[in-house]
Amino acid sequence: MRLRILHIFILLLFPAWLIAQKTTEQYIAEFGEMAVAEMKRSGVPASITLAQGILESGSGNSRLATEGNNHFGIKCHGWTGGKIYADDDAKNECFRKYGSAAESFRDHSDFLKSNSRYNFLFEIEITDYKEWARGLKKAGYATSPTYAEALIKLIEKYELNNYDKGIVPDKKPRKNPHRENIDDSFTLNPYGRDIFYNNNTPYIIAKSGDNVDAICNEFDMMPWQVRKYNDLEKSETLAEGSYIYLKPKRNRAEKGKETHTVQQGETMKDISEQYAVKLNKLYRKNKMEPGTEPKAGVVINLRKTKK
Repeated sequence: MRLRILHIFILLLFPAWLIAQKTTEQYIAEFGEMAVAEMKRSGVPASITLAQGILESGSGNSRLATEGNNHFGIKCHGWTGGKIYADDDAKNECFRKYGSAAESFRDHSDFLKSNSRYNFLFEIEITDYKEWARGLKKAGYATSPTYAEALIKLIEKYELNNYDKGIVPDKKPRKNPHRENIDDSFTLNPYGRDIFYNNNTPYIIAKSGDNVDAICNEFDMMPWQVRKYNDLEKSETLAEGSYIYLKPKRNRAEKGKETHTVQQGETMKDISEQYAVKLNKLYRKNKMEPGTEPKAGVVINLRKTKK
């Protein structure tokens, strides 16, 4: 009982934010992909977002962050939402208060995008974190004369610039969330949608409204390439959720994937798409006439030619 009373006394004596301090590494692990998502949406480099979050919120341990979800020290400035007060350049200044960290990250991006004094930053290459850091200081984001150097030091110490390239440090490739039981890895694309890899061939997931011309504009491809790599007829449209390969598929499946048993309603094109094997090569390996379809239960060779 005495120990229990002592424990309660300690909890009352020290605020919760002092007991459960978050490390910088934990902060990066928790908010890294959120920063990448904001980079895709707004164009603010993920490394800059993370470094500012670490610096401004003390790796998420500041009172503004723990009580107001404010990770970037953004003051009210006409803000109509929740407010939290803290001492900064002056006593009891008004800061924005958010319902979640995600709201803070989003507002940080919007704050930079909507404020004319930061417009020039978006002309800087997204991977040039040093110029972004210097630009933020030049635009007056913070009053500290060493603000840019502090951001650059954090970025280089924790290799945050890897996030700008679409790489999540210390993380194994994840399963493609659109394909159950298929071990396709993917990388985060800082300039747009995620790019997946199957049989060492890059592809994307078609979304609503996609067409061949849109894919060509986005990935600097020619219409014939999109159609050839994906066995598309000229009149064929792109179905939402389908896989659009950005490079030619392979002549055979990767090692360990020797055969495939055809499921009900499955076509040779479906199999070609699933294993990233050229459709004409599949027909040849299985001694089938192009255009014909196998029945359910038939075993299709993916690497070697049938005898």
